[in-house]
Amino acid sequence: MARDLPQLREKIDQIDAAIVALLAQRMEVCREVADVKAGSSTAVIQPQRVREVLTTRRQWAINSGVDADFAEQLFRIVLSETHRIEVVHDRGSVEPIKIADTLLSALDTVAVRIDHVVVAVVDLASASLFLKTLGFAITPTEDTDIMTADAGGVTVVLVGPGNDPAVRAHLDAHGSGVQHIAIEVLNAGFVQQALAAAGIPLLTDVVVDAAGHE
Repeated sequence: MARDLPQLREKIDQIDAAIVALLAQRMEVCREVADVKAGSSTAVIQPQRVREVLTTRRQWAINSGVDADFAEQLFRIVLSETHRIEVVHDRGSVEPIKIADTLLSALDTVAVRIDHVVVAVVDLASASLFLKTLGFAITPTEDTDIMTADAGGVTVVLVGPGNDPAVRAHLDAHGSGVQHIAIEVLNAGFVQQALAAAGIPLLTDVVVDAAGHE
């Protein structure tokens, strides 16, 4: 059967509506969980349960041909909302009224989240040790002056002075601190065009890796 774009988009809309309906069901169960926890003086956050949820959902994703990292990201967001619901339950707060259309700009249309934060540091070893103490997993890169620090859905990139003139200039002018913030977007080409139209200088063209990430 021939398929056209409007038909496929309608099918996607139907699937998305079903996803939202399932999320609503899940959140209702979470409210019941909040009632049970409140009645039994059980702590809101259960670290072992969080680990079990993320591990099983990653495996379900793998079994279904869905990227496991993507699935984990989704369920971390779901768990965050679950936690918020339980906190609101304990406080008896009134839910704020929200609207559907909140898109205000080109960036607002495609910005997803902060992908990572790059921190320029004078002492790379000390900075790495500090983040490791906080619970981040430190991973060396091909560049000995760059280390990545990951914890859950958070990534910090540590950059030492090394041989990068831009990093050295930043350290000379500001000392150790955030050098730049990387924002994940839905489509890099769209953002590039929007920035160019706004007269914003660009460092590079859009780069796409082997996995299709822009």
